Amino acid sequence: MSFSDSGSFSNGGDSKNFRQITRERLLHEMLRPEKNGSSKSTWKVLVMDKFTVKIMSSVCKMSEITQEGISLVEVITKHRQPMTSMEAIYFIQPTEANVNAFLSDMTGKSPLYKKAFVFFSSPVSRSLVTLIRKDLRAMKRIGALKEMNLEYISMDCQSFITNNENALEELYSDDENHQRADACLNVVAKRIATVLASLREYPVVRYRGAKALDATTVTTYRELIPTKLAASVWNCLARYKQTIDDFPQTETCELLILDRSIDQIAPLIHEWTYDAMCHDLLTMEGNKYTHEVPSKTGDNPEKKEVLLDEEDPIWVELRDAHIADASERLHEKMTNFVSKNKAAQLKHSSKEYGDLSSKDLQKMVHALPQYSEQIDKLSLHVEIARTINRTIMEQGLRELGQLEQDLVFGDAGRKDVIKFLSTNHVINHESKLRLMMIVAAIYPKKFEGEKGRKMMELAKLSGDDIVAVSNLRLLGPVHTESKKSTTGSFPLKFDVLNKKRAARRDRVGETQTWQLSRFYPIIEELVEKLNKGHLPKQDYPCMNEPKPTFYSGSQSPSASPVLPHSRRTPTWARRNLSDDGYFSDSVLGRASSGFKRKGQRIFVFIVGGATRSELRACHKLTEKLDREVILGSSSFLDPQTFLSKMKQLNEEEEISLDDIDI
Repeated sequence: MSFSDSGSFSNGGDSKNFRQITRERLLHEMLRPEKNGSSKSTWKVLVMDKFTVKIMSSVCKMSEITQEGISLVEVITKHRQPMTSMEAIYFIQPTEANVNAFLSDMTGKSPLYKKAFVFFSSPVSRSLVTLIRKDLRAMKRIGALKEMNLEYISMDCQSFITNNENALEELYSDDENHQRADACLNVVAKRIATVLASLREYPVVRYRGAKALDATTVTTYRELIPTKLAASVWNCLARYKQTIDDFPQTETCELLILDRSIDQIAPLIHEWTYDAMCHDLLTMEGNKYTHEVPSKTGDNPEKKEVLLDEEDPIWVELRDAHIADASERLHEKMTNFVSKNKAAQLKHSSKEYGDLSSKDLQKMVHALPQYSEQIDKLSLHVEIARTINRTIMEQGLRELGQLEQDLVFGDAGRKDVIKFLSTNHVINHESKLRLMMIVAAIYPKKFEGEKGRKMMELAKLSGDDIVAVSNLRLLGPVHTESKKSTTGSFPLKFDVLNKKRAARRDRVGETQTWQLSRFYPIIEELVEKLNKGHLPKQDYPCMNEPKPTFYSGSQSPSASPVLPHSRRTPTWARRNLSDDGYFSDSVLGRASSGFKRKGQRIFVFIVGGATRSELRACHKLTEKLDREVILGSSSFLDPQTFLSKMKQLNEEEEISLDDIDI
């Protein structure tokens, strides 16, 4: 028996992406007998806690777990039947409750399992190690004790969460509970460090620094959140350098630590990509979407749950596309599918089955299995796109979206908002609240006194809504710029007051193909500056100063600027269609060809919640910079969740219209 880090994982991730490495560590390093030391010929039981179940299910299918010799999956907190002839693999968090439950399983004359192989998701404290070693009866039945250092949930091939759903409330609440906030940051830091340990990455750690206005200004706890988190991550990495075999001793990647205050607008604005609109306008639980399908018996429609994830090639292809583009491409796919697929042609023809020739029937039989699976996928996404487009029309979101983006880019102001609220009677209550919060983020002074009162009354916001708007102050001010910059050594400062403020500037060299695709999250700009080495150190300090050679190695020579794209793809660049109506070089086909190793990874972590627009930016930047950009966060936020959390930051405090002070 050994107690060590699972050092059998070599730095062989050069041809595998983040999600693939996570999956292989769980399946091959932990479950595979030749790696974990268990018997090859016997079936085993896998015992996990609630969190490690989420970790495992985020990257592994049950069929894959079964292929590694697991016949039964159990939860450690639940009552279990003895399996005395079987070995057990434990994948658990190193908590006192879990260790005590494990020892109870393996102690006594009748242990639950013949032998136990224990894998902890993160480093084990000395007190828990001592507790295990004191139990001599359990020690005799332990085949291995290892630290997997894998305590995060993979969301897709470029993102993960630490599963701290309440981080925003715990860190930004006005109740000054620093002990609770420190505990939250320590857990988040430990889980970030396990991501780096799994990938054998030692980062240059950058973080958003606190800005002191002057010598008399007191820096608040909230302003120090990224600093504290960076220091805690750094402490974890220092331990890993000493304890993990083959852990890098010099910098291999970059980590940028931010918090939700970096961009208040991203969780509020209506994003127009397929992924963002699904999570905004549909009722979804994580990546799970429930829709109605015709009943096989002809009765009422049945409800069916589907996952919109990377197992679905259509989702991968369309998730970052503008909803108009996605709708157009889905229509094209369906048309091509019906025209190319033999079974689809016959089903959509006017012929009855009795009128079909034997040749027609033979074609249909050959095409039907593939047809059924693919038409289900296509029909699902066509239905989703129709639902989204119908909602956009019913809620008047195009006009609202235009106003939101004009506000963000300084092309509209308070008067435009008042006119919109006075004339638009379709916009729903939630959209009004989101609009008010965007205005409050850009124009905080406009919400003081009588002006704020009138705008709130015009929007007909409730008391809870006013609390959410007021609580934006807890996230700090939004960086804004005047619409036009002045030139010369003596700027006309008094003139700035007459100009509309802008929370974003149009990006040079990029054009928008589709309307309402102008918005971009702040992290897109920050990551590009980080890649070029232009991120100012006074605003984003380093925990560790890398050697000069590091930055020369982090730039990929193959990286090239993104050129403006046209709406229509030239004929020579179009993908060929196979006979079944799917693209012959579809996403599914490309996925099997392997992952091309890009330049040094960039990790961006946003504590307090990340948005779909920020994930889209990381997908985009990975291709643009030729570096794998991985987004991490305490959780993912959809707009409704963000609004709910903002209302709860000061639950016990009642705020009226008279108290508006952003």
